[in-house]
Amino acid sequence: MDRECFRMPSGRWAASRMKNPSIVGVLCTDSQGLNLGCRGTLSDEHAGVISVLAQQAAKLTSDPTDIPVVCLESDNGNVMIQKHDGITVAVHKMAS
Repeated sequence: MDRECFRMPSGRWAASRMKNPSIVGVLCTDSQGLNLGCRGTLSDEHAGVISVLAQQAAKLTSDPTDIPVVCLESDNGNVMIQKHDGITVAVHKMAS
């Protein structure tokens, strides 16, 4: 995942990711599942689920420095989810 999103305003980061034609959706949430910014196929209705998936994945490791990436795969593409410092980011990328 791109750590740049954790350093810049989520709306600007989302817009910059959408310039890549294979990326069709992006979303940033806080630890409560509040939508901080989204574009494309990922919307406000996905924020809570994405936040919870990242939180649950973090429970699978005892090493706090091991930050898991959740990857949901389908024939049409992947949604990658990662949490860092209270911000969860999801990127929906179409299959090439």
